Amino acid sequence: MEYTRRSFLESIGMALACASLGDWSFAGPRDQLNILFFTADDMDCDSVGCFGGMPQGLTPNLDQFARQGMRFERAHVNVAICMPSRIVLGTGLYSHSSGAMGFMHARAGTPSITGLFQKAGYLAGVLGKVEHSTPCVEDRWDYSFDRPALGDGRNPGIYYQRCKTFFDLCKQKNKPFYLMVNSHDPHRPFHVAGRRSRGSAEPSRTYRGNDVTVPGYLPDLQGVRRELSQYLNSARRLDDTFGKVMQALRESGFERNTLVMFLSDNGIAVPFAKCNCYLSSTRTPWIVRWPGVVRPGTADRTNFISGVDFLPTVLEAAGLPRLRKQDGQSFVPLLKGKAQKGRDFVFTQIDSKAGNGFVPMRCIQNGKYGYIFNAWSDGKYKYRNNNEGQCMRAMETAAKTDKTIAERVRMFRYRALEELYDMEKDPACLHNLIADPRYRPQQADLTRRLDAWMVATKDPLREAFLKRNDASSRKQAMRKARRAGSQIGPR
Repeated sequence: MEYTRRSFLESIGMALACASLGDWSFAGPRDQLNILFFTADDMDCDSVGCFGGMPQGLTPNLDQFARQGMRFERAHVNVAICMPSRIVLGTGLYSHSSGAMGFMHARAGTPSITGLFQKAGYLAGVLGKVEHSTPCVEDRWDYSFDRPALGDGRNPGIYYQRCKTFFDLCKQKNKPFYLMVNSHDPHRPFHVAGRRSRGSAEPSRTYRGNDVTVPGYLPDLQGVRRELSQYLNSARRLDDTFGKVMQALRESGFERNTLVMFLSDNGIAVPFAKCNCYLSSTRTPWIVRWPGVVRPGTADRTNFISGVDFLPTVLEAAGLPRLRKQDGQSFVPLLKGKAQKGRDFVFTQIDSKAGNGFVPMRCIQNGKYGYIFNAWSDGKYKYRNNNEGQCMRAMETAAKTDKTIAERVRMFRYRALEELYDMEKDPACLHNLIADPRYRPQQADLTRRLDAWMVATKDPLREAFLKRNDASSRKQAMRKARRAGSQIGPR
């Protein structure tokens, strides 16, 4: 389908580009730009076909969507845990800036995507993950449905119907929209072929252990393959859901003036991915389609973008005012094919995980190296999270007779205070280079930049970082950071 460009004047006075496509006749009030934001739940970036995912053909709808827009090869979320990741997306602030340093909302009064678009005359809707995707406790969506009304958040047909109803509501009220559609796939529990519950649907295709390509950060064990095949089932159903939502948008007539973004809120829920700061934890399959603006079938392989950039970007795209306080930076210039400075690094973090466990981590990555500071690692504290499943059980069983796997289990449980990886040669982050003197210059550069970021964003963990080589002082500073985090959090 051929895109043609024409200009028009938005009601707020900003010129935007729009494509005239097919017989889509309904354009909305004064052709204001709509925003549709679709998120996957715990999806590994490498699962998506257009990002090189395996097995081939797992995500046909996402692959087709990527051919219509731009994909970002160096896109990350800033927190590899669902709720804090989503609050960053909805506020344009890092967790310690908004106060959402775990399973909590941002500080009351924080400008959020919901309220900002509503004040601009938009209808704001959300499907799925409602609590986790509501930036501030005082935010009220105009249209909202969660798991019980969405087939456990895992039924493509129901998402299709809910989207159609929302688009009809926008036509009736003659208002543009911000719609956040959140699948509960491929979050645990992964789909076992033939077993459905609570209104969920069977995916259009299911997989077996021999279909799995085991990621490099996990050992190739039968139990790992079994669980990852079930994950693939859920990932396929996620793609089914995305396809049905795009069908609803296409049938609504809104497609030509709707900016659509897709990403995952964090990596897959297995060891060394979700709830950590590794490449597999935060790298996300970010795809953008903006008819008439984004050149179809393109890829950005050099610039880092992250979740904190999402809100500034959609505000600029819609012609709305810039936030007075924001940690992120709009990447609209990249979407328009222009160069943009300041995209050489990305900063990610963990503060509190499920159950309020305080396990602070900070990470900085550039195109070559990644450095992680695990403030909690003291050789005694045993790290656990709720994303281990059959994979970890298989690893712990194999560790009894396999020294290499035993070391991986030990690394997962106790970690190292500092980690340094060559992300190009070792994207699975298997070989910690922190003690290798040949990499001291890279370590020094990354720690200096991380410290500067901590200063700029007023990170309460900075004192612990500065005292990282003194165990007693670091622990005391970490306790102070935890108290400070509770004070800057929601009140």
